[in-house]
Amino acid sequence: MSSQSSFFQSRSKMRKARLILVEALLIVLSLVFLTPLVWMISTSLKKLGEVWITPIQWLPSDPQWSNYREIFEILPLASFIKNTVFVTVLATLGDIVSAVTVAYGMSRLRWRGREFVFAGLLGTMMLPGVVVLIPQFVMFFRIGWIDTFYPLIVPSWFGSAFYIFLLRQFMRGLPIELDEAARLDGASSLRILWQVLVPLCKSAIVTVAIFSGMAHYNNFMGPLLYLSSNDKFTLPLGLYWYQGRYGNFWHLVMAASTVSVLPLIVLFFVAQDQFVRGVSFSGIAGR
Repeated sequence: MSSQSSFFQSRSKMRKARLILVEALLIVLSLVFLTPLVWMISTSLKKLGEVWITPIQWLPSDPQWSNYREIFEILPLASFIKNTVFVTVLATLGDIVSAVTVAYGMSRLRWRGREFVFAGLLGTMMLPGVVVLIPQFVMFFRIGWIDTFYPLIVPSWFGSAFYIFLLRQFMRGLPIELDEAARLDGASSLRILWQVLVPLCKSAIVTVAIFSGMAHYNNFMGPLLYLSSNDKFTLPLGLYWYQGRYGNFWHLVMAASTVSVLPLIVLFFVAQDQFVRGVSFSGIAGR
C-alpha cells in the first residue's frame, strides 16, 4: 500500500510540475506577443521626440492624450471607421447566412451527390486567393462595380468553404431526432433550420462571426484593388494612405493604429467563451 501511495504521489507531483511548466511557458509567450501592442499604445501617448529614445521608455513621462484628438482632425478617421463598420457588418452577415444555409444542406438533408459536392467545396480551400484576383477584378470592372463597396460585400453572400465546413461539422454533432420530431409537428426544412438548429449552433455561429468579422475588418487587399476615392477608404487602406503621407509622425500613426485595433480586442474578450466552444465542438480543434 505504501508503495502504491508513493507512486500516486510522485505522479501527482509530476503532473503539477508539468502544469506549472506549461503555465509558465504560456505566460512568457503571452508577454512576447503583448510587447508590440504595449509599445504601440505607449508610443501613441508620446511626443514625437520621445518615440525613438533608447532604452525604450514604456511609460510616457507626459501622456499626450491630445494625439487621439489630433488624428481625428488631420485624418478623416470617422469616415474610415464608418466605411469599415458598414462593409464588415454586411459581409459578415452574408458569410453567416450563406454558411448556415449551405451547411444545413450538407449535413442534415440527404440528396444524391452530397459528399461529392462537399469534397469539391473543400477542394476550393486549396486554391490560393491570389489566383482569382485578376478574374474577379475583370468581372467587377465589366459590371461597373469598381470604386464601390459591392466587391467587398456581395461575394460573402455566396458562401465561404471554411465557414461552411466549420458549421457542417458542428451540425453533424446534433441529434438527427431533432429534425424528425420537428417534421412530425409539420415544420418545413427552413423552419427546422432557423428555429431548431440555429439556436443550438449559437457558439459555432459566433465563431464564424468572429473569424469573418476580423477578416473583413482587417481586409487590405480588397479595398486596395477596388476603392480609389478617399471618402470610401476603409481603416486598413486609410491608415496605409496616411502613413504614406505622414509616416514620420509615428506617435500619430500609432494612435490611429490603436483606435483601429481596439474594437477587435473588445470583440474577442466579449465573445471568447462562445468562440472557444464553437472551435471545440466543430471538429477543427483536433477532436
